[in-house]
Amino acid sequence: MESIKGKQILLTGATGGIGAQTARMLSAGGARLFLTGRNPERLSALAAELNLPASQYYCAELSSESQVNALRQHYFSVFSGIDILINAAGVGIIRPIEQLSESDLLQSLQSNLIAPFLLVKSFLPAMKEVKKGLIINIPGVLGKVPMAGAAAYCAAKYGLVGMMQSIREEVKRTEIRFTNIYLGGVDSAFWDTIDLRVQRDKMIQSEEAARAIWFLCQQPASGVVSEMVLQPFNHQAI
Repeated sequence: MESIKGKQILLTGATGGIGAQTARMLSAGGARLFLTGRNPERLSALAAELNLPASQYYCAELSSESQVNALRQHYFSVFSGIDILINAAGVGIIRPIEQLSESDLLQSLQSNLIAPFLLVKSFLPAMKEVKKGLIINIPGVLGKVPMAGAAAYCAAKYGLVGMMQSIREEVKRTEIRFTNIYLGGVDSAFWDTIDLRVQRDKMIQSEEAARAIWFLCQQPASGVVSEMVLQPFNHQAI
Protein backbone atom coordinates (compact mmCIF):
# COMPACT_ATOMS: atom_id res chain seq x y z
CA MET A 1 0.00 0.00 0.00
CA GLU A 2 1.12 3.55 -0.68
CA SER A 3 1.47 6.00 2.18
CA ILE A 4 -0.75 9.09 2.16
CA LYS A 5 1.86 11.08 4.06
CA GLY A 6 2.62 14.25 2.12
CA LYS A 7 0.01 13.53 -0.56
CA GLN A 8 -1.83 16.60 -1.87
CA ILE A 9 -5.53 15.80 -1.50
CA LEU A 10 -8.62 17.82 -2.37
CA LEU A 11 -11.63 16.65 -0.35
CA THR A 12 -15.06 17.95 -1.32
CA GLY A 13 -18.11 17.56 0.88
CA ALA A 14 -15.91 18.05 3.93
CA THR A 15 -18.79 19.49 5.98
CA GLY A 16 -20.84 16.28 5.71
CA GLY A 17 -20.61 13.36 8.10
CA ILE A 18 -18.58 11.10 5.81
CA GLY A 19 -16.43 13.96 4.53
CA ALA A 20 -15.53 15.24 7.99
CA GLN A 21 -14.59 11.77 9.23
CA THR A 22 -12.50 11.21 6.10
CA ALA A 23 -10.70 14.51 6.66
CA ARG A 24 -9.79 13.49 10.20
CA MET A 25 -8.34 10.16 9.08
CA LEU A 26 -6.38 11.63 6.18
CA SER A 27 -5.03 14.40 8.38
CA ALA A 28 -3.93 11.87 11.01
CA GLY A 29 -2.09 10.00 8.24
CA GLY A 30 -0.03 13.05 7.33
CA ALA A 31 -1.79 14.03 4.10
CA ARG A 32 -1.70 17.63 2.89
CA LEU A 33 -5.39 18.41 2.86
CA PHE A 34 -7.44 21.05 1.10
CA LEU A 35 -11.08 21.08 2.18
CA THR A 36 -14.18 22.43 0.53
CA GLY A 37 -17.86 22.34 1.49
CA ARG A 38 -21.04 24.37 1.38
CA ASN A 39 -21.34 25.24 5.09
CA PRO A 40 -18.79 27.95 6.03
CA GLU A 41 -19.21 27.54 9.81
CA ARG A 42 -18.71 23.78 9.75
CA LEU A 43 -15.84 24.11 7.29
CA SER A 44 -13.91 26.60 9.40
CA ALA A 45 -14.58 24.58 12.57
CA LEU A 46 -13.24 21.39 10.95
CA ALA A 47 -10.19 23.23 9.63
CA ALA A 48 -9.50 24.58 13.13
CA GLU A 49 -9.87 21.09 14.61
CA LEU A 50 -7.30 19.79 12.11
CA ASN A 51 -4.99 22.81 12.54
CA LEU A 52 -5.34 23.74 8.89
CA PRO A 53 -4.58 27.35 7.94
CA ALA A 54 -7.26 29.47 6.28
CA SER A 55 -5.48 29.03 2.96
CA GLN A 56 -6.30 25.29 2.94
CA TYR A 57 -10.08 25.45 2.88
CA TYR A 58 -12.55 27.19 0.64
CA CYS A 59 -16.34 27.36 0.76
CA ALA A 60 -17.91 26.78 -2.66
CA GLU A 61 -21.05 25.64 -4.45
CA LEU A 62 -19.58 23.00 -6.73
CA SER A 63 -22.43 23.04 -9.24
CA SER A 64 -21.37 26.59 -10.18
CA GLU A 65 -18.66 26.74 -12.83
CA SER A 66 -17.45 30.15 -11.65
CA GLN A 67 -17.12 28.92 -8.06
CA VAL A 68 -15.28 25.77 -9.10
CA ASN A 69 -12.92 27.92 -11.17
CA ALA A 70 -12.33 30.10 -8.10
CA LEU A 71 -11.73 26.95 -6.02
CA ARG A 72 -9.15 25.74 -8.53
CA GLN A 73 -7.35 29.08 -8.50
CA HIS A 74 -7.29 29.13 -4.72
CA TYR A 75 -6.15 25.50 -4.49
CA PHE A 76 -3.23 25.94 -6.86
CA SER A 77 -2.15 29.10 -5.09
CA VAL A 78 -1.41 26.82 -2.12
CA PHE A 79 -0.51 23.41 -3.59
CA SER A 80 1.77 22.68 -6.52
CA GLY A 81 -0.24 19.69 -7.75
CA ILE A 82 -3.01 17.27 -6.88
CA ASP A 83 -2.45 13.61 -6.05
CA ILE A 84 -5.99 12.65 -5.03
CA LEU A 85 -9.41 14.17 -5.66
CA ILE A 86 -12.17 12.84 -3.40
CA ASN A 87 -15.69 13.79 -4.35
CA ALA A 88 -17.75 13.26 -1.19
CA ALA A 89 -20.27 16.03 -1.91
CA GLY A 90 -23.87 15.55 -3.01
CA VAL A 91 -27.54 15.72 -2.07
CA GLY A 92 -30.18 13.06 -1.51
CA ILE A 93 -33.68 13.48 -2.92
CA ILE A 94 -35.83 10.37 -2.41
CA ARG A 95 -39.56 10.57 -3.15
CA PRO A 96 -42.12 8.87 -5.42
CA ILE A 97 -42.37 10.06 -9.01
CA GLU A 98 -45.77 11.68 -8.36
CA GLN A 99 -44.17 13.90 -5.73
CA LEU A 100 -40.96 14.52 -7.67
CA SER A 101 -40.75 17.96 -9.28
CA GLU A 102 -38.63 19.10 -12.18
CA SER A 103 -36.78 21.27 -9.67
CA ASP A 104 -35.98 18.17 -7.59
CA LEU A 105 -34.57 16.38 -10.63
CA LEU A 106 -32.48 19.37 -11.67
CA GLN A 107 -31.13 19.83 -8.13
CA SER A 108 -30.05 16.18 -8.00
CA LEU A 109 -28.38 16.43 -11.39
CA GLN A 110 -26.65 19.70 -10.51
CA SER A 111 -25.20 18.45 -7.21
CA ASN A 112 -24.55 14.79 -8.02
CA LEU A 113 -23.54 14.95 -11.68
CA ILE A 114 -22.74 18.48 -12.87
CA ALA A 115 -20.59 19.24 -9.81
CA PRO A 116 -18.32 16.18 -10.30
CA PHE A 117 -18.10 17.04 -14.00
CA LEU A 118 -16.91 20.57 -13.21
CA LEU A 119 -14.44 19.31 -10.61
CA VAL A 120 -12.85 16.76 -12.91
CA LYS A 121 -12.76 19.22 -15.79
CA SER A 122 -10.92 21.69 -13.54
CA PHE A 123 -8.46 19.38 -11.78
CA LEU A 124 -7.81 16.56 -14.26
CA PRO A 125 -5.44 18.71 -16.41
CA ALA A 126 -2.98 18.94 -13.51
CA MET A 127 -3.00 15.15 -13.20
CA LYS A 128 -2.55 14.78 -16.96
CA GLU A 129 0.56 16.99 -16.81
CA VAL A 130 2.29 14.44 -14.56
CA LYS A 131 0.33 11.47 -15.96
CA LYS A 132 -0.78 10.19 -12.58
CA GLY A 133 -3.35 10.75 -9.88
CA LEU A 134 -6.41 9.21 -8.23
CA ILE A 135 -10.04 10.30 -8.46
CA ILE A 136 -12.49 8.77 -5.98
CA ASN A 137 -16.24 9.15 -6.48
CA ILE A 138 -19.11 7.91 -4.33
CA PRO A 139 -22.00 6.84 -6.56
CA GLY A 140 -23.45 4.81 -3.73
CA VAL A 141 -25.38 1.58 -4.18
CA LEU A 142 -28.09 3.57 -5.97
CA GLY A 143 -25.58 4.24 -8.72
CA LYS A 144 -25.65 0.51 -9.46
CA VAL A 145 -28.98 -0.85 -8.20
CA PRO A 146 -32.22 1.16 -8.46
CA MET A 147 -34.66 1.73 -5.60
CA ALA A 148 -38.30 2.78 -5.61
CA GLY A 149 -38.54 6.53 -5.08
CA ALA A 150 -34.97 7.20 -6.15
CA ALA A 151 -35.55 8.21 -9.78
CA ALA A 152 -33.82 11.60 -9.50
CA TYR A 153 -30.96 10.29 -7.38
CA CYS A 154 -30.37 7.20 -9.55
CA ALA A 155 -30.47 9.31 -12.72
CA ALA A 156 -27.60 11.43 -11.41
CA LYS A 157 -25.57 8.59 -9.91
CA TYR A 158 -25.90 6.28 -12.92
CA GLY A 159 -24.83 9.26 -15.02
CA LEU A 160 -21.83 9.81 -12.75
CA VAL A 161 -20.69 6.20 -13.23
CA GLY A 162 -21.00 6.38 -17.00
CA MET A 163 -19.29 9.75 -17.20
CA MET A 164 -16.30 8.60 -15.16
CA GLN A 165 -15.95 5.42 -17.21
CA SER A 166 -15.81 7.52 -20.37
CA ILE A 167 -13.26 9.94 -18.92
CA ARG A 168 -11.18 6.98 -17.78
CA GLU A 169 -10.94 5.88 -21.41
CA GLU A 170 -9.55 9.31 -22.36
CA VAL A 171 -6.57 8.91 -20.00
CA LYS A 172 -6.02 5.15 -20.09
CA ARG A 173 -2.46 5.55 -21.36
CA THR A 174 -1.55 7.37 -18.13
CA GLU A 175 -1.38 6.30 -14.48
CA ILE A 176 -4.48 8.30 -13.58
CA ARG A 177 -6.81 5.98 -11.70
CA PHE A 178 -10.54 6.12 -11.03
CA THR A 179 -12.31 4.43 -8.14
CA ASN A 180 -16.05 4.24 -7.45
CA ILE A 181 -17.17 3.36 -3.95
CA TYR A 182 -20.71 2.04 -3.73
CA LEU A 183 -21.91 2.71 -0.20
CA GLY A 184 -25.15 1.23 1.06
CA GLY A 185 -27.18 2.94 3.75
CA VAL A 186 -24.94 5.18 5.86
CA ASP A 187 -26.24 6.72 9.07
CA SER A 188 -25.67 10.35 8.14
CA ALA A 189 -27.51 13.62 7.60
CA PHE A 190 -28.52 12.23 4.18
CA TRP A 191 -31.62 10.75 5.87
CA ASP A 192 -32.61 13.79 7.93
CA THR A 193 -34.90 15.23 5.26
CA ILE A 194 -36.05 11.97 3.67
CA ASP A 195 -39.53 10.73 4.59
CA LEU A 196 -38.88 7.00 4.70
CA ARG A 197 -39.07 4.46 7.50
CA VAL A 198 -35.46 3.31 7.81
CA GLN A 199 -33.48 1.59 10.56
CA ARG A 200 -30.56 3.96 10.95
CA ASP A 201 -29.17 1.94 13.86
CA LYS A 202 -28.49 -0.91 11.40
CA MET A 203 -26.77 1.25 8.81
CA ILE A 204 -23.06 1.71 8.16
CA GLN A 205 -21.55 4.35 10.42
CA SER A 206 -19.96 7.44 8.87
CA GLU A 207 -16.62 6.50 10.41
CA GLU A 208 -16.72 3.09 8.70
CA ALA A 209 -17.49 4.69 5.34
CA ALA A 210 -14.65 7.16 5.87
CA ARG A 211 -12.26 4.35 6.73
CA ALA A 212 -13.06 2.73 3.37
CA ILE A 213 -12.21 5.98 1.56
CA TRP A 214 -9.02 6.32 3.63
CA PHE A 215 -8.08 2.77 2.58
CA LEU A 216 -8.74 3.54 -1.10
CA CYS A 217 -6.38 6.51 -0.93
CA GLN A 218 -3.57 4.04 -0.24
CA GLN A 219 -3.99 1.83 -3.31
CA PRO A 220 -0.76 0.14 -4.47
CA ALA A 221 1.02 1.85 -7.33
CA SER A 222 0.96 -1.37 -9.35
CA GLY A 223 -2.82 -1.67 -9.43
CA VAL A 224 -6.16 0.05 -9.04
CA VAL A 225 -9.30 -0.69 -7.08
CA SER A 226 -11.87 0.10 -9.74
CA GLU A 227 -14.84 -0.50 -7.44
CA MET A 228 -15.58 -1.09 -3.79
CA VAL A 229 -18.98 -2.03 -2.37
CA LEU A 230 -19.73 -1.44 1.31
CA GLN A 231 -23.26 -1.95 2.59
CA PRO A 232 -25.08 -3.05 5.74
CA PHE A 233 -24.93 -6.81 6.16
CA ASN A 234 -28.72 -6.94 6.72
CA HIS A 235 -29.53 -5.12 3.48
CA GLN A 236 -27.20 -6.46 0.82
CA ALA A 237 -28.39 -5.15 -2.56
CA ILE A 238 -25.36 -6.08 -4.68
